[in-house]
Amino acid sequence: MTSTAGGAGQLLAISDLHIGYPENRALVEAMRPETDDDWLLVAGDVSENVADICWALKTLASRFRQVVWAPGNHELWTHPSDPVALRGVARYEHLVSRCRDLGVLTPEDPYAVWEGPGGPVAVAPLFLLYDYSFLPPGCTTKEEGLAYAHETGIVCNDEYLLHPDPYPTREEWCRARVAETERRLAALPDGLPVVPVNHYPLDRHPTDVLWHPEFAMWCGTRLTADWHRRFRVATMVYGHLHIPRTTWHEGVRFEEVSVGYPREWRGRSQPPGRLRRILPSEDVER
Repeated sequence: MTSTAGGAGQLLAISDLHIGYPENRALVEAMRPETDDDWLLVAGDVSENVADICWALKTLASRFRQVVWAPGNHELWTHPSDPVALRGVARYEHLVSRCRDLGVLTPEDPYAVWEGPGGPVAVAPLFLLYDYSFLPPGCTTKEEGLAYAHETGIVCNDEYLLHPDPYPTREEWCRARVAETERRLAALPDGLPVVPVNHYPLDRHPTDVLWHPEFAMWCGTRLTADWHRRFRVATMVYGHLHIPRTTWHEGVRFEEVSVGYPREWRGRSQPPGRLRRILPSEDVER
């Protein structure tokens, strides 16, 4: 692990920037830290385009003391509009390499320790994917769940654009990522709290409010359902659902920090692109 003094800074978080939309790109252009010691956690879905991902992370890394990135599903898409046609693990490794060139921490780097207000905590960017275990009501297998989703028309574009190469399936890639990440988290020093930063929630409960429950299949894995207890999680940071809010589960704070699409954030009372403070803790209701 690496460690750094946090001074009077804040641990801030954001996700689902989706800067392919000009309005969202403008939000990134306007983002600034409040102090010279602020860190920014970016929980995935910056863009589908490698050049745009690098632009956003470079812009933010030039302003914040440290930027920490975990990939979303959109970064892993092999989209026909992106000149970078890499697939699966090769695409992910390419993005990790580009992040390292920018000084941005990734799930492949040693976990940093936030020593600022509210610390010390280990900051752990995760890349876990999903395994279709968040099934719709009445479904008992992935095949049944996908058939139901196709009937309703609510099918994630991952089915067409997120390739697991060289793994035969996305769920096998997920299981491999979970096993490796579990080993790393278990190796953290005893008593050190952790802030996991993952595109998907570690527990299914945040998906209970989805208008289309079948979409939960693409939102995580039951394999991590007890991690918030096992690994002394201080706050679980995630995105993906485009439902920014705070929930509490078994005494642990889960923070959804997404921006979402312009059509979604235009109707909200909060200004778009607000950075969510993770540490020191904000006053949030249980």
